[in-house]
Amino acid sequence: MTPLISICIPAYKNPLLLGRLFDSIMAQDFKDYEVICTDDSPNEEVEDVVNTYQARLSIQYLHNSPALGSPANWNKAISLAKGEWIKIMHCDDWFASDGALGVFVEVAKNKTADFIFSGYHLVNNTTLVKTHITTKRDIRKLKQNPLWLFKENFIGSPSTVMIKNNRETWYDTNLKWVVDFEFYYWMLKDGPFISIDAALINIGQGSHQITSQVFRDRAVEIPENIYMLNKLGVGILNNIVVYDYYWRVFRNLKIRRISEVEAHLGENGLPQRIIKLLNFQLKFKLKYLQVGVISKSLMLMSYITGK
Repeated sequence: MTPLISICIPAYKNPLLLGRLFDSIMAQDFKDYEVICTDDSPNEEVEDVVNTYQARLSIQYLHNSPALGSPANWNKAISLAKGEWIKIMHCDDWFASDGALGVFVEVAKNKTADFIFSGYHLVNNTTLVKTHITTKRDIRKLKQNPLWLFKENFIGSPSTVMIKNNRETWYDTNLKWVVDFEFYYWMLKDGPFISIDAALINIGQGSHQITSQVFRDRAVEIPENIYMLNKLGVGILNNIVVYDYYWRVFRNLKIRRISEVEAHLGENGLPQRIIKLLNFQLKFKLKYLQVGVISKSLMLMSYITGK
């Protein structure tokens, strides 16, 4: 029988965290699901955990050889899914309550949308860092224009979303830093979405996360953000929210020469609008750009004069 939900787990090391996720899955009140685990680990530690749960939780397990990397491993897990809906769960995340998956299912059954996301708790070890639920204002903004995502990733980790299993392409394997953000843009652009007004997922925070490993890494952030800009179309810079996003990217990376950006781009080069943005930004000392009100005022001037 075809399950309603495919819980797809792209794993890489962290066997203890994976066990916590399996425990939270078994505790769910809703049971019409399958579990798929694709493993990029260099050893058998994840497979050993899977084997200890197999008698209680039927798991389709695949060890990738060679390792696929993120997000190709996400896509691999999804490619094996038979369910009507895809529920990705990263191995360091887990369901916040026994009824969490059931809430996703009830929304999916009673609403017409292919893309559903919930709020989440950000947890560092056992300490609650914050709870995030997308505000009604931001939901309205996202419905009006998905470019509002450039203000902030209001959705969060892929573990917060459930998506209809009717797509041919999923996460862009050319990306790592902005991969979920870019995917959400297309999902919001392609059709209606539903935001659940409850924190249903616990998101584990730690140094093992990819986003922590590449934070403020020019070699990652610069090429990915320029690639995303070219993919979505440089015309999106006409939206001031998008323009401000790119302003902040280069400011936060402390770029002081255009050559520092070009060094990470290969043959593609920089769009002229970005060159103008950088030239304007480089007129001012970094200490001024790092003062919020000054930076915002300069960004606005750059946006107006650079159009």
